[in-house]
Amino acid sequence: MKKSNLVTAITYIAIGLLLLAGAAGIRGRLSRVLFGFFGGFMGAGIAGVWRYFYWSAPGNRQRYEEKLDQERIELQDEMKSRLRDQSGRYAYLLGLAVLSVSIVVFSVLGALNILDSRVIILFLGGYLLFQVVAGMVIFKHLLGGYLGTD
Repeated sequence: MKKSNLVTAITYIAIGLLLLAGAAGIRGRLSRVLFGFFGGFMGAGIAGVWRYFYWSAPGNRQRYEEKLDQERIELQDEMKSRLRDQSGRYAYLLGLAVLSVSIVVFSVLGALNILDSRVIILFLGGYLLFQVVAGMVIFKHLLGGYLGTD
């Protein structure tokens, strides 16, 4: 495994510790957000360090090389690349339609003084999840139809 992966993981841990220090020094709602980011960065950093040492162990190097070769084959597979592109396009167009409708809904709710920031944050989080899931579902559907297993 590359040393840059280890450096990135250690950088995540350092950023997490900085966020922890910032969260400890601040009171109120912002500290909760900083504690959340601390957890995210620390989790990713610790997982990255663990992955580096796990795959760098002498007994796992051969398996890691096989895993990398398989990933290269998957990424270069022309059919899957085309289907990834097509599923991304469909997810994007579907997302644009949802976004267009939501703009109208948020405008109406804002004009009626019904909307607060928590609703917008929850919506944007849900929208992000929607985009990711829609891309995966569409890709699986297209792959099943292409392979004749639909």
